[in-house]
Amino acid sequence: MYAFVDRPVETLCNSGRFLLWAMRGWTAAVARRNCPPQALHNGFAAVGALPALSEFHAAMISLGAGAREEITLAPMRCRQIGEDEAILIALWHDMAQDRVAAAQATLALLVEPGRVVPASTALAAASLKLAAAGFTLSPHSMNHQENRS
Repeated sequence: MYAFVDRPVETLCNSGRFLLWAMRGWTAAVARRNCPPQALHNGFAAVGALPALSEFHAAMISLGAGAREEITLAPMRCRQIGEDEAILIALWHDMAQDRVAAAQATLALLVEPGRVVPASTALAAASLKLAAAGFTLSPHSMNHQENRS
């Protein structure tokens, strides 16, 4: 769960960096009282992930709606991965790897008991759409940097 804490953002693979960007962008849009899907639309469209945007939005709502404590994400320009961000990246990774029990165990620490299954369902739907768009959150891809050439 804490494998990503305090790591530089650039050590994440492209998929991991996009996911972190999307989570930070979603949180920043909410803080500014802007519509998160509208704020993220161009970024999702640019990488061919627009079909995943509504499910990603639903997943983020589900994480925030029943949170036991405030989930804190760093500002967009922060170069380090924060503790809550590391937990969320690991959660997305577990869901993408179909480790639903592990994801639900993590969710049980983050959200109220009645929100675990809805949050898990939303994360699973978003993970499937992100995978269909070519995003990989496998153990290998999360721990290396893709060639940028």
